[in-house]
Amino acid sequence: MGDLSANFSRHEFACKCGCGADHINTDLVAYIQMIRSAVGQPITITSGVRCSAHNARCGGKPSSAHLTGDAVDITCRDSRLRHQLVSLAMRGGICRVGIHKDFVHIDLAKNLPQDVLWVY
Repeated sequence: MGDLSANFSRHEFACKCGCGADHINTDLVAYIQMIRSAVGQPITITSGVRCSAHNARCGGKPSSAHLTGDAVDITCRDSRLRHQLVSLAMRGGICRVGIHKDFVHIDLAKNLPQDVLWVY
């Protein structure tokens, strides 16, 4: 049980450097919960909110949606899960999706280009 949704807690979205930044967009949490419910199995958030120092250390862009709490990266173990995550995100109205061999990036940033799909 989570404190933000049925399956997610605030600490899962907090900056991984330990600084305490955890200002995740609650609309994004609702989307991730919808995806998790549809997938029917646990999903792991590898990156949520990032402070600017941690974002720089991970090679994030200075305009990254992680800085504003509008993005998450979800671990992918295989191509079937990757397909499910991307399909569910796009069907759910997510307009910004990035695909990496190890994760799927989903974000709600309105100040960045919309209707985009990219690969890392």
